[in-house]
Amino acid sequence: MIVVDVETTGLDPKKCSIVSIGAVELYRPENQFYTACRIFDGAEVSDIALKINGFSREELTDPLKPTLDSAVKSFLEWANKCTYKTIAGENPNFDLDFLKETAKAYEIEWTLGRRVVDLHSVSYSAYLKNGFIPPLKDGISELKADATYAFVGIPEEPTPHHALNGAKWEAEAFSRLLYGKSLLEEFKEHTVPGYLKK
Repeated sequence: MIVVDVETTGLDPKKCSIVSIGAVELYRPENQFYTACRIFDGAEVSDIALKINGFSREELTDPLKPTLDSAVKSFLEWANKCTYKTIAGENPNFDLDFLKETAKAYEIEWTLGRRVVDLHSVSYSAYLKNGFIPPLKDGISELKADATYAFVGIPEEPTPHHALNGAKWEAEAFSRLLYGKSLLEEFKEHTVPGYLKK
């Protein structure tokens, strides 16, 4: 799997732009990708999104940064060298929609398919398998990334959010949930809970 996290200027992949892409190849975690880029002309920019990802409006149009199309091309070139290319993440359809919409807009061939692996579902299943009830509100899942990170024994992701950090935290959580072991050196000091080692 390729664990991917994108930061954007908002929620609509047709009107908003990617500002950064981070990724970790789960089976070779030393193989990582990161780029920040200029947004496309006319992209909608939400102040809430910028608060989440920490980019300033000036950084979004920095002429020294790669263009949006070159950033997505670079990501696809990197991803196509990975052994297993299925995209995974906390909310992978969000990331996939932005990446595919950008590829379509710039007539870049999309080579990574449409299926994704969703951290929420893997975490929810692990809660149940280990006899825990996932966080609920009115009977509906409220299992957010930070709750998953606590469940697997790692700290919350720092804020503002950084795409490569997002991919690293999600990859570490996947490893602990699926294999009962730590993945990345920066998380080795955080013990994997015993219930995940079964």
